[in-house]
This record gives sequence, structure tokens and C-alpha cells, in this order.
Amino acid sequence: MARTLIRNATIVSMDEATGDLQGDLLVENDRIAAIGPALAAGDAEVVEAAGFIVIPGLVNAHMHTWQTGLRGVAANWTLPEYFKHVHAGLATVFRPEDIGIATTVGALNQINCGATTLVDWCHNNPTPAHTDAAIDGLVESGIRAAFFHGSPKPDPKPGQKPFWEVPHPRHEVERLLKHRLPANDGLVTLGLAILGPHYSTLEVALADFALARESGLIASMHQGGGPARTPDGWERLEAAGLLGDHVNIVHGNNLSDEQLKRFVDLGMSFSITPENEMAQGHGHPITGRLRRLGSGPTLGVDLESVMSGDMFTVARIALAMQRALDNADRRAADGGIPDTSTVPVREAFSWITTRGAKMLRMDDRIGSLAAGKQADLVLIDARQINMHPVHDPVASVVMQTSLANIDSVMIAGRWKKRRGKLLHTGIERLQSVLSASGDRILSALNLKKVA
Repeated sequence: MARTLIRNATIVSMDEATGDLQGDLLVENDRIAAIGPALAAGDAEVVEAAGFIVIPGLVNAHMHTWQTGLRGVAANWTLPEYFKHVHAGLATVFRPEDIGIATTVGALNQINCGATTLVDWCHNNPTPAHTDAAIDGLVESGIRAAFFHGSPKPDPKPGQKPFWEVPHPRHEVERLLKHRLPANDGLVTLGLAILGPHYSTLEVALADFALARESGLIASMHQGGGPARTPDGWERLEAAGLLGDHVNIVHGNNLSDEQLKRFVDLGMSFSITPENEMAQGHGHPITGRLRRLGSGPTLGVDLESVMSGDMFTVARIALAMQRALDNADRRAADGGIPDTSTVPVREAFSWITTRGAKMLRMDDRIGSLAAGKQADLVLIDARQINMHPVHDPVASVVMQTSLANIDSVMIAGRWKKRRGKLLHTGIERLQSVLSASGDRILSALNLKKVA
């Protein structure tokens, strides 16, 4: 039995029963065996963690990992430009090996930044070979991942149906469930990245939602960005009994308050990407609107072709944006400032831990630290000059942690990063392959790398 004892750490568990404490955490095989003061080490590997903060591994609830090789390319593009240059352009020249290397490196970077679970929303897989390359990349990285199988969105060619009239490929979902990702308890699991009523016809939406319900899979879809192709789609889907806690809406900026309330009451989840939503023109994130309904968001990076993959940055932007909106509302109402911050930092931390786990229906396994749960955790070096001294561990984690502080990352009881270094072999080779892939994709459409 492999045993690891993390000793004398500040533990932010995000578990109500466990609480926050100064103490020890014992890992046996892939699970947390105990949390408490002065645990017996026995034959365990001992990690002295005084000055470190132990947190649950972060959950990145939405990222198109296949775009890792295009980092920064779309930084100045609005949403219409992104659709034109990426989906109708760059995406069309990806080979399976481009998807594979981008996914491998993108997932490794998530581990490097402290995310132990990645929702890989893969919608550039025109062939099974592209899909398999993405899954292989996730497996190679060692991350815990939900592979949300999507579909490409090119401009239609003469004689072809446009993508919004094409149902999700049932045969491919059946192949994946039978041969690639049959279990729901492995490190990589399957979900569906479907078009949804905003981006497809009613017939396609009904077929895709029925496929998700029949397959027992999470159905995730973008909502927003231009006019809906099926304006009454959500009402028709609800009438058909196809909505529930397995449905995940990404963005959702243009949903009405009435729709949001109905969806919250149905147990649906929401994944927002605040930095990208504000940068590309989606609108203000719906964080506050969800909070007023007693709910809240999960958070994602969305696009490394636009911004960084750091989930701490995402959480800070989501928190600051909502506080800013709340402050503006108060000023508009009476010219004042709220008596205290409207969103506590612990709640913002839940957006990238416990809420992400619940969205994936994995909250019995991940998202918090408690005996019996999977040992997905991060050691933050709070001795560094940017964090020391620590007066409020949660505030320090959310507001001051950077990549420089991510000392160690464990997934399912195995170290994936230790003492500031990823343990995956051949990182430099992978980076070289990724660079060549990105250069080839850009040159195929006569886009030049800026010197």
C-alpha cells in the first residue's frame, strides 16, 4: 500500500465536517485516509509542510484544450472574429496529431497551475482519429478529465448540410462508451458537448438532448453570442422533459431572469468564463444573477488562444467583476458603497472547487478534502514573498496565489508535480512538437507568427 503523510500543513478542506485546520493529511493509495492533528506516520512517505497551504485540486469547468498550440493568436479578436478565423478557418486544418499534442500540453499546464480536474470541451474532432488523439492526450498527461465530445463548426460547403442541422453522432458516442471510456470511475470520463438550442435547429436539439438522457451523460452547450437559431428551444426542450441536473449551460449571458430561475429550479449547472466573456463581447458574467437565485457558477479558462490557463486568475476576475457590479448597483441606488464586500473569497474559491465537482456529479469524489475522497490536492508554498505572512488562508489562496506558489500537485494519490516541477518526462520535446504544430496550422492559412 502506497502511503503519504503531509505533516503540519494549513489545510483548507472546503468540507463542512472537516473544516480548516493546522494538521496532517494521510493518503493511502488513491484516497485520503485521514485528516487531523498529529497523525501517525507509520511506513508513510512524510512530506514536511509547515508554511504550506493544502487545498483541494482545482476544477477547470470549461476549456477548449485543442487550442493550446494557438496561444495568444486570438487575443485581439471579438467573438465574431473568433468564429471566422478559428472555427471556420484554423480549426479546419488540424490533424489528429495537432489535437493530441495540444491536449497533452494543455492538460499538463493545468496540472502545473494547480488544476487536477479538467473539463475538456473538445469541438474540433471531425474524425474518430481526432477524438482518440484528444483522449490519448488527456490520458498521457495524467490529469483527471471529463472529455466532453463535441463537433466541428466550419462554414458549410456546397451540397453539405450546415453544422447546425447535423445531430450529434450517436454512433461515435456509442463507440466511445463501448471501447474508449466505458467506466464512470476512471480518471477520464465522457460527457457531451452538444450544440444546444442556441446553435442548432429544434430537431437537432431534441435529438441531442435525448441522446444525452439515454446515454446517462452530462449535456453541455454554449448559450449566447448572436441570435438563437431556435428562439423557443428551451421551452420546447423543457416541455419534452429533457432538462435536469445533467444539463450544463456555458456562458448564458443572454438568458432572461425567468429562464435562469427555471433552470436553477431544475438543478441545471452553469459554467462561466468571465475573462473571455468580457474580452470577446459575450457580456457581463451571470455570477450575481445566479447568486440572487441561491445558486452560483462554476468557472473555466475557455480559450488559451486568448488568455492564460491559470484558474486562480479566473477566480479573481470573476470575484472582482461581481463585486464591481454590486458596487455600481449600490452607487446607482443611493450613491453609497456596500457596508462590506458582497461576495466573500471563500465563496469564490468554491466556484473552482466544490461547485465544479458538483457540476460533474463527482462531488462524492473530488472538490474538497475529506476522508474517503480521492486524493486530488495541491500544496501551495505560502513562504514565498508574494504570500507571506498568511493571516487568512482562504484569502491568501484566492487573492495572492500565483504559479510560483504551486509547489506540488497530487491526483488520485500520485504526485504529478513536486517541488515546483512537473514530473512528466519529456516536457521540452512536447513543447517543441507543440510549436511545430502551431506554426504549421498558422502557415496553412497564411497567418504569420509575430517575431
